[in-house]
Amino acid sequence: MLRGFGHAPCHFGELIQGVFRSDGGAVCRALVTLPMTEHGTSAHFTRIPDSGLGDIAVVNADRAKARRAAEITARRCAQLAGVRGSGGRLVLDSDVPVGIGMGSSTSDVLATIRAVASAFDVRLPPETTVSLAVEAETACDPLMLDERPVLFGPRNGRALEVLGPNLPPMVVLGCTTGNAAAVDTVSLPDVPVAAVEDYERLRTDVRRAVATGDVGLLGKACTHSARLNQSLLPKKEFEALEDIARRCGAAGVQVAHSGNVAGILLDARSPDLARCLEWGTTLLAQYDMTATVVFRAGGNPQSGTCVASNSARAVRREGVGAGVRPHR
Repeated sequence: MLRGFGHAPCHFGELIQGVFRSDGGAVCRALVTLPMTEHGTSAHFTRIPDSGLGDIAVVNADRAKARRAAEITARRCAQLAGVRGSGGRLVLDSDVPVGIGMGSSTSDVLATIRAVASAFDVRLPPETTVSLAVEAETACDPLMLDERPVLFGPRNGRALEVLGPNLPPMVVLGCTTGNAAAVDTVSLPDVPVAAVEDYERLRTDVRRAVATGDVGLLGKACTHSARLNQSLLPKKEFEALEDIARRCGAAGVQVAHSGNVAGILLDARSPDLARCLEWGTTLLAQYDMTATVVFRAGGNPQSGTCVASNSARAVRREGVGAGVRPHR
């Protein structure tokens, strides 16, 4: 097989992110992402047998991490397949906005790894995919895992804990903060190790919320994590988001801890869901913010997909990250 295809979803920021204890007691950075499966990256890779391993042509010239992923994956797959290594041509197609905290680079990298493996007719085990992704971009999001809520270490590519089978059933009313400006994640300060006890309490709350299906408890944990993150990446709209969540009866607020998307979390089982969505959208507008997406997360097979309801259609017309150009 000389041609391969791969796809990877994105996420909508994090539910919690900070420092946590590993099994051995060491403190490390970790996060729980909010899956969003309707958007993502598709990758097409065509092997060129007469080329060298370093001869990777990327149509999307600015996707340096994807190029790196293609090179190291081609090398690994050639070894596993017992064939001569070769380069090729990589084409990416993505509707994930860049730099606002939706995992665009990991989506690119993971789709690339899958496309290259497909072109070599190699099935990569999950742990190999994770290690390749970390090698390609230094730190990665857990998009290669299923939608189970996982406390994941992005720098070592290791799951600290699977928190349960599914998130509680939620509907997320999403928006952007900071004028949807891209965030330089490299320049962000690290969470102080001394804060580990605060984050361990959040971990316990999320675990309990998942076990009991308690959207309210999960919302409180997300809001607390977002509030703690104000000392690292302050969002001037955060107090407004808290006020909106309170006034429309939402469970809480979640944010991209290293980006500019944010969401109002609503219980998908609430009989007042449609009214809460309408009121939340109105309140966002009153604070000069625009609702950009409404999607489901957790609790059902449609997790991470956009809501098909009258209250969501006007929001969906705006698109994810309104005013931000996806890359292709």
